[in-house]
Amino acid sequence: MGREDEIIKERIRKLEELKEQKINPYPSKFDKKQDVFECLKSKLNSKVKTAGRLMSKRDLGKIAFANLRDFSGDAQIVFQDRETPNKSFNFFKNYIDSGDFVGVEGKIIKTKTGQISILVKSIEILSKSILPLPEKYHGLQDEEEKFRKRYLDILMNPEIKEMFVKKAEFWNVVRKFLTEKGFLEVETPILETSAGGAAATPFVTHYNSLDIDVFLRISMGELWQKKLMVAGYEKTFEIGRQFRNEGMDMEHLQDYTQMEFYWAYANFEDGMKLVEELYKKLAKEILGTLKFETHGYKVNLGSKWNEYDYEKTIKKFTDLDIYKANEKEIIKKLEELNVEYKRGVDKWRLIDSLWKYCRKKIAGPGFLINQPIELAPLAKRNEEDKRKVEQFQVIIAGTELGNGYSELNDALDQEERFKRQVELKGKGDKESMEHDKGFVEALKYGMPPVCGFGFSERVFSYLINKPIRECVMFPLMKPLEEEK
Repeated sequence: MGREDEIIKERIRKLEELKEQKINPYPSKFDKKQDVFECLKSKLNSKVKTAGRLMSKRDLGKIAFANLRDFSGDAQIVFQDRETPNKSFNFFKNYIDSGDFVGVEGKIIKTKTGQISILVKSIEILSKSILPLPEKYHGLQDEEEKFRKRYLDILMNPEIKEMFVKKAEFWNVVRKFLTEKGFLEVETPILETSAGGAAATPFVTHYNSLDIDVFLRISMGELWQKKLMVAGYEKTFEIGRQFRNEGMDMEHLQDYTQMEFYWAYANFEDGMKLVEELYKKLAKEILGTLKFETHGYKVNLGSKWNEYDYEKTIKKFTDLDIYKANEKEIIKKLEELNVEYKRGVDKWRLIDSLWKYCRKKIAGPGFLINQPIELAPLAKRNEEDKRKVEQFQVIIAGTELGNGYSELNDALDQEERFKRQVELKGKGDKESMEHDKGFVEALKYGMPPVCGFGFSERVFSYLINKPIRECVMFPLMKPLEEEK
């Protein structure tokens, strides 16, 4: 029998003894008066009543110490001969283990070493743990195990817990910022009969009641929100989950949180100004500064936000003219630069792979502008150059951290672009869009000029300089054999 097996056996023995003594090891309630932080801020000799998980235990005979943790922090609790009643002291010694949830009553003291602590007068078991916690100084070492047992990773690493608090604050800042700017938060369908609003491979599922296949949305209700512009709303946004059946890497997940807003009577230039203001607000609130390092880049959001022309930037870094080059020349350049690309796609998908190579050379902050119309089926054409669209992408630390444009509201133009997308899909381009006839019909009733913009939780991961997968509380994991 291994050491862990012995620990488990001993804890089960204690559990059975508690039940024999008519002590419920899993009561349904405890009247917690203060959290740990409040206890430590109380005056000396103040009476307190708190609860949490016991993280460690040291029994020195006539005095014992333990570390009690709740969401607000950690506190030392003390059991002392002649100060703590024998019944409570003995109960702690005989039945309480690290990992147990307990409730304690006592008073605030300062120990000989000057540490503010809780001198325990009474203790109550609230939840008996069976499995031992990971060792304090080693914790979970295996990366996959950390994701599978994220609850332990959070428990043993306060900085991980704090990261998810910051992530919640991140989305609260976004929500407050947009609400204060007059945007209305809306909810649009997650299940759709046509996967629209982006170029991505959708997840497919079956809707039993209607006996039809449906798609999990690949955008944050882009086509729905634009229908709301047709309906008369002028500023809307949505924050929610969206799904793309594609690869996972440092920047990509298959299901993740996204925000998109739509703003009537505004264009892409108005959008850039609002987005710059929002990103500065996020950095200030989450990091406390506009300057930070992330993924090998030094970024200062307080510096001038430059504009990077799609055509000129590619020309600068590759010496390739995207409008004159043919597919053979583009592939040659991609292979020369050791850039991965998908085979069997059209010229513009190849060009976009080339752009992503160039993007890595830009620290930002700034905006990519003047993208080719072939890569933006939902964006309005550039009046000065019909080959391009009024689109902008946020470029920070060599990656895209947001995408927006002046929305196409010419119904006939939109219809032709959807038809082109269907042709590409027929040739094997799985990321091409469907022809959403319902959306085209809505546009034919008339939609005002609109600026749309969206970003995902990748922005948060870049702010705190972590791979996006680490910023997910419970990332999807392939089941272990014993879990099947």
